[in-house]
Amino acid sequence: AMIVVTGGAGFIGSHMVAALVARGAEVVVCDVLGDGDKWRNIAAVGIADIIRPERLFAYLRHQARDDGRWGRVEAVVHMGANSSTTETDVDLILKQNFGFSLRLWRQCSGLGLRLIYASSAATYGDGSAGFDDDPAPEAQERLRPLNAYGWSKLVFDRRALALAGSETTRPPQWAGLRFFNVYGPNEGHKGCMKSVVAQKYPAVRDDQPLTLFRSHNPDYADGGQMRDFVYVGDCVAVMLWLLDNPQVNGLFNVGTGKARSFLDLARAIYAAMGKAENINYIDTPGHIRSQYQYFTEAKLQHLRAAGFSAPFTSLEDGVAATVRAYLDEG
Repeated sequence: AMIVVTGGAGFIGSHMVAALVARGAEVVVCDVLGDGDKWRNIAAVGIADIIRPERLFAYLRHQARDDGRWGRVEAVVHMGANSSTTETDVDLILKQNFGFSLRLWRQCSGLGLRLIYASSAATYGDGSAGFDDDPAPEAQERLRPLNAYGWSKLVFDRRALALAGSETTRPPQWAGLRFFNVYGPNEGHKGCMKSVVAQKYPAVRDDQPLTLFRSHNPDYADGGQMRDFVYVGDCVAVMLWLLDNPQVNGLFNVGTGKARSFLDLARAIYAAMGKAENINYIDTPGHIRSQYQYFTEAKLQHLRAAGFSAPFTSLEDGVAATVRAYLDEG
């Protein structure tokens, strides 16, 4: 089987590529590597091909034909996106996260390719409408993303759900995954969009104070802001399970189902590194304060009902694995 992974050199994508290669799949990476170090995320795995996003649609048309010599593409795992929550060019975000994804959906539908794509918990905004991946149109209409990134993901989810209503306008299998706060190795290229684990590790390593945001909400203590932190290996496990179960379709939350505080996360980093805690609090920057989420927690009933039964990695175990297996190795 040949599988295309867009964003395959990125954070979640590179882990998926490695897992698929380990299973014996032929994997085509679709990504922009540029002049940075992102290539290192896939340097250790044997890939079948690597293409740029602008070549993807012609490539799929060619490779979807049953060609016994070179392998036939069977599925696309679409992790590629503009994931900046601070990007201000909304046209650019929509072009990359909505327009490109919609074109890919249509092509997968037409060619009979399975499609698994990354959505985001950013679709839920401040959480006031809950964190339920209910596919009903009225449930999706209630959501109020806090930024253009979250909106771009929501507008595609809503379009996908509408098109999925007819067999003639949907891929043979489709799944949209609303990832919550994913962390783990291979985030070096992400700059300010790295997870908190990757951002805070250097300070602890260098015996500098680890800084967390003060709370500007009376319901939460400083450092008590809550997130559903999910280990990247668990995200890969969900995607592999979907590929193994082509009868499963739909929109699914991917988190642990248990919110934990940033203070819990900081303590897990110190514990993993065997160092004494040294935590300072700073004001949340004014320009993001009004858009700041204080609580996220995935509802997993939909994923569990579909048949995914594996446990999720605890925050302590996931942070320890990230620190020891990756960050300590540089």
